[in-house]
Amino acid sequence: MNPIGVGIVAIVVGIGIGVLLAWAALRNRQAEPAPTFDVTEPVVPTGVAEVLAVLPSAGVVIGPHDEVLETTATARTLGLVRGSRIAVAELLQLVRIVRRDGEGRIVDLQIDRGVLTARVEPLDESLILVLADDQTAAQRIEETRRDFVANISHELKTPIGAMALLAEAVEDAAEDPPAVRKFASRMGIEAARLTDLVSQIIELSRLQSDDPLVDPEIVDMDEVLSEAVDRRRLDAERNRITLTVAGVVGTQVLGNARQLGVAVGNLVENAMAYSDPDARVVVAAHVQARSDDDYVEITVSDNGIGIPAAEVDRIFERFYRVDYARSRANGGNGLGLAIVKHIAAIHGGDVSVWSQPGQGSTFTIKIPAHLHEAPGTPHGHPASNSQRPPDQATFEHQEISQ
Repeated sequence: MNPIGVGIVAIVVGIGIGVLLAWAALRNRQAEPAPTFDVTEPVVPTGVAEVLAVLPSAGVVIGPHDEVLETTATARTLGLVRGSRIAVAELLQLVRIVRRDGEGRIVDLQIDRGVLTARVEPLDESLILVLADDQTAAQRIEETRRDFVANISHELKTPIGAMALLAEAVEDAAEDPPAVRKFASRMGIEAARLTDLVSQIIELSRLQSDDPLVDPEIVDMDEVLSEAVDRRRLDAERNRITLTVAGVVGTQVLGNARQLGVAVGNLVENAMAYSDPDARVVVAAHVQARSDDDYVEITVSDNGIGIPAAEVDRIFERFYRVDYARSRANGGNGLGLAIVKHIAAIHGGDVSVWSQPGQGSTFTIKIPAHLHEAPGTPHGHPASNSQRPPDQATFEHQEISQ
């Protein structure tokens, strides 16, 4: 046979055998089973989600790869969770530490909304439980308490120190009757200021523990306004200030008559304190009918010295005085308007002020009547006299003192 032909045949046969071998190897490889990995999805223990749902704390269950498996709405509201991940870097770091050493931790976290106390505990070998409580309100209350204690300490020291000095002056002036009478008179003023301050503190403390809507009464606002004005009659006469009651008669609200009387009285005293002789103070009640309820507005207006715009936002703070010297001269202690604000708030309302320097001020307490909630009153039919004809629903202006 031709050697060249033999070579060609050998090459073709070799190529064929190679192709057959490659095909056989590929077939065997495809027939081999693919390798499998035993991946177990983390499972939250039964009942954990139900328990988290009823807890007041924000709760999060975190898996082995830092993924969020269960969370409460509160946790999302506070910004602890975003999507399926922990959104607070400090908290995520703490979760990893607890997963590593298996020991629980408690830490205070500063977030955009305030302060949280977070408790991080291992739930099992792979799951971590986070419980967080919002401490923002409690921290604010504590700061308010500290400020109040500091302020009240200062306010108490002033009259007490003055009385101590006056007592020494009286003793030194024992042989000088006119001086004794002068110092004794001043001691009486300081004692009255101290008595008023203690009374206001007790009133504020009582208000903070008393909810007028837990056991409310139907309050006749005509009586509240008349009594608040009548109590200040002598002071008004002494300072030549005219007190006038006006507005709608027959207004009623559900609440506490004594507290509302304190609020109106404080506003009248404040108006008199910042008014010059021959000024006028007007107290009035009005009704605003709205879809959800009737709202009673109590206004106390004066044509006194007014309040600078920069001071308006601070006048309801405890112990804050627009004119410190004038306030002390009139026996003010800076608690009256704070008490008014608190009384309005616990009746479900608010207090606001309009004022212009040199033109006077108008304070407005607006509270819902709540009369549809009064026992024996049909729902949706308030026992209000706001529907009276105008000629029967308006006070003739009553001059209390000239």
